[in-house]
Amino acid sequence: MTTFTHQGFTQYYEVLGDRANPPVLLISGLGGVAKSWGQQIERFAESYFVLLPDQRGTGRTTHAIDGYTTGQLARDMVSVVEHAGLRSVHIVGASTGGAIAQHIALGHPDVVRSLTLSSSFARFDPFMRREFGIRRKMAAEWDRFDLLSAYSLFLFSPRFTYDHPERVSEWIEIAGAVRGDQTGDREIDLKRIDMIAAHDTSARLGEIVQPTLVLCGDNNHCTPMPVSEELAKGIPGAELVVFTDAGELIEIEKPDHYFAVVSSFIERHL
Repeated sequence: MTTFTHQGFTQYYEVLGDRANPPVLLISGLGGVAKSWGQQIERFAESYFVLLPDQRGTGRTTHAIDGYTTGQLARDMVSVVEHAGLRSVHIVGASTGGAIAQHIALGHPDVVRSLTLSSSFARFDPFMRREFGIRRKMAAEWDRFDLLSAYSLFLFSPRFTYDHPERVSEWIEIAGAVRGDQTGDREIDLKRIDMIAAHDTSARLGEIVQPTLVLCGDNNHCTPMPVSEELAKGIPGAELVVFTDAGELIEIEKPDHYFAVVSSFIERHL
């Protein structure tokens, strides 16, 4: 575990695996906590040198009251890469992490060896605006565990919930437990929702020149297929892989297939 001071707050991250292996930065979704990668952490660490940061306002990184834009969080992530003594990394970003990764590719292209955008988006479409309008109201008013139970309806496919109800319940318990108890956490949650609602790289996708892989589940009701298709269409040479009968959290629902697809892509761009 490592911490350092960046722009007046303490940034926390972990490193796993052999430094001699290709470096991979895993950027988590809206919750911002590295642990959300679950079993994928161990899988990636077996083959890669992995950086696992808790994002600004989450986990063991300072729960700062400002700085919530995807561009600023991109700069935070670049500082992690630099602090780890690396010049460039393969980036795997899930949902919000993919939005952050786009800004790294645009603003700090030399840092990016390859880009995997998993269940991500260049901008909200009308579906997502309506969805996150509702989710923001819920986040402002609801108890944490009730909120996460409702979120699970957006994040997991109906098939996965039917087949693995215990794993969905486990996700709710773990996600609820990793939240900090610091004053202002609910306000930070709302700022992070506002942050992704404001994210829009759609006009600049053509400037992303790094090898890019776009992943989406065909039953994703959080960041649905059309926004992944927009990413794949807008980024030159991007590859689109669709996971059948899967929702937002494809890394959890289809762990073996997910790692196989991502690692195969990384290996082609070493």
